[in-house]
Amino acid sequence: MQSLEKTLKEKFKILSPHLNERSRRLFAAIEAKEIGYGGVSLVAKVIKVSRKTIHAGLKEISAKKKNEIGKIRQVGGGRKSLREKYPDLEKDLESLVEPLTRGDPESPLRWTCKSTSRLSNELKKMGHIICPRIVAKLLKDLEYSLQANQKTIEGQQHPDRNAQFEFINSSVTKQLKLKGPVVSVDTKKKELVGNYKNNGKEWERKGNARKVNDHDFPDEKIPRAFPYGVYDIGKNAGLVNIGTSSDTASFAVASIRKWWNTCGRKLYPHSKKLLITADAGGSNGWRVRLWKWELQQFSNEIGIPVQVSHFPPGTSKWNKIEHRLFSFISQNWRGEPLVNYETIIRLIESTTTKTGLVVKCKLDKRIYPKGKSISDEQMNSLRIKKNKFHGEWNYTIFPQ
Repeated sequence: MQSLEKTLKEKFKILSPHLNERSRRLFAAIEAKEIGYGGVSLVAKVIKVSRKTIHAGLKEISAKKKNEIGKIRQVGGGRKSLREKYPDLEKDLESLVEPLTRGDPESPLRWTCKSTSRLSNELKKMGHIICPRIVAKLLKDLEYSLQANQKTIEGQQHPDRNAQFEFINSSVTKQLKLKGPVVSVDTKKKELVGNYKNNGKEWERKGNARKVNDHDFPDEKIPRAFPYGVYDIGKNAGLVNIGTSSDTASFAVASIRKWWNTCGRKLYPHSKKLLITADAGGSNGWRVRLWKWELQQFSNEIGIPVQVSHFPPGTSKWNKIEHRLFSFISQNWRGEPLVNYETIIRLIESTTTKTGLVVKCKLDKRIYPKGKSISDEQMNSLRIKKNKFHGEWNYTIFPQ
């Protein structure tokens, strides 16, 4: 039996490149007929065809009416295409995934995830027996693809949104031409410090994924990092101040002060003004009294005016620091648990780009209490000059 099996294998190996569907079926049937009893099972095992196919070949050999020359299958042979079997299949599938069904409370998939498995089950209820793999293929044929939500709708836009962009661009361009300092500031998302999951993937050997805690429930005892960034637009360099207390206006201005004392004073020894671009909200928001009060103290210290321009509400993504500094930091530490402050500092300082970005990082362990208020009397004492164009967004604080 073994020698017969070996001979059959050798025969098939030589002939297989020259066989089509029909000739392979006939070859299998002839070999099975020659072997006799048990031939069908043996041939099916050796050349990997089904017993049903071999029996079809035997019937074809013994049939009086011969198949037409050149025909691989008999007329009407072969599996029917899905479109022939289920004429309404594509229409029914589109009715399940069509975006308009999201507004139809009676749609079977209105409130569920549209996975291929669920779609397959729903199609079966509609009379289409089809597996999830074929559902995926049909969706691709219909030009569907897996897509995530895109953050593009900015909500109600301020009527002077573009005018403010132009004002900021004009101010920044003018300051850069004078070789003066222009910094973009903001707070990056606060991070849990410890062996917690950090979004993103990194190359590792199979099965060697980094093990982290299976939960990150909010707990005041868990240390947190508050990264406040100061990005120098003209020098393509940044400083990130890692706070351990809270993200307040005092912390924001302390971070700017740290940038000035560490980098700015040396880079711009003859500067006559510091220009800051910031978001409309958060610790450096235009409505925050403490932000302006702290900037007044900072201006007094450095002896030059501090000009501030805020981006309109809902447009923080246009702030330079977001896509020139923070985005690259996120890429650099993706998939890396931020186990301690030293790790955070190392990952931030190792962030670079092809355009030559240089980043410094400092740890700030000082306590910045929340809820600190500034009285009307203190606000009236500020030496602040509002611009004629949206003075609430554009203002300059002069040393007292």
